[in-house]
Amino acid sequence: MSRGPFTVGERVLLLDTKRRRHLVVLQAGGAFHSHAGIVAHDDLIGAPEGTRVRTTMGARLTAVRPTLAEYVLEMPRGAQVIYPKDLGAILVHADVFPGARVLESGVGSGALTMTLLRALGPDGHVLGYEIRDDFAGRARRNVEAFLGPDVPLTVEVRDVYEGIEATDLDRILLDLPEPWRVVPHAAGALTRGGILCAYLPTILQVATLRAAIAESEFGMAQTFEVLHRTWHVEGQSVRPDHRMVAHTGFLTVARLLTPEAARPDASDASDAPDAPEDTDVTDDPGS
Repeated sequence: MSRGPFTVGERVLLLDTKRRRHLVVLQAGGAFHSHAGIVAHDDLIGAPEGTRVRTTMGARLTAVRPTLAEYVLEMPRGAQVIYPKDLGAILVHADVFPGARVLESGVGSGALTMTLLRALGPDGHVLGYEIRDDFAGRARRNVEAFLGPDVPLTVEVRDVYEGIEATDLDRILLDLPEPWRVVPHAAGALTRGGILCAYLPTILQVATLRAAIAESEFGMAQTFEVLHRTWHVEGQSVRPDHRMVAHTGFLTVARLLTPEAARPDASDASDAPDAPEDTDVTDDPGS
């Protein structure tokens, strides 16, 4: 991310008064055309971030550098991207840390790839498996357009269902229709304690995945979804917005354990202390 005035070659996000967004690349002598008029790129080059310009028809546009979340929603794409609300949850619940070695399968348009690279830093590495050559190329272009070409990323055109050659991975992240087919390969590729995370649109897919996890060396599995609701705040008018980004996908995470820890026998239940009787549970922190 750059600082200071806008420069030639930068991507700039233009927002109108109705919060509509337009992503442009600044070029000397270039121009942005819309139904609201024209803005010369030269009016933005050298201007500070957050500046406001007027089109030839008098419309007002505010120019800022796009955040990662904004870029993900506006960048060129073929596959459906993972929404920003889910990207943050993946980073936290998959515990992606600086320096980790991560396999991402189902690279798509590169939204998760960029998020991972920002979190991993220069000492980490993302290995991407993508079955479609056109998606792999688009993802690489999107990543380089936002983060530059010097990133620790390798994208291979290959089918993860057929196996994973890499070993000693810290995390495996899957955005594909049948992740249960990858569970055996993931168990051999991850280090012990490594985390598998899958993103799925339907609960029936989740049920099939969880069944495969239950029969594997993975344990500590959990499934959840993230709902995002914004609020309208204008003077005394304060209320939830009428629209929200609700269900987009289910996230399932599981950790690779030792075989005996992943599939304990019935005798392990006797080691747990009995639950106390007549215990009241309250959510009131003051009680």
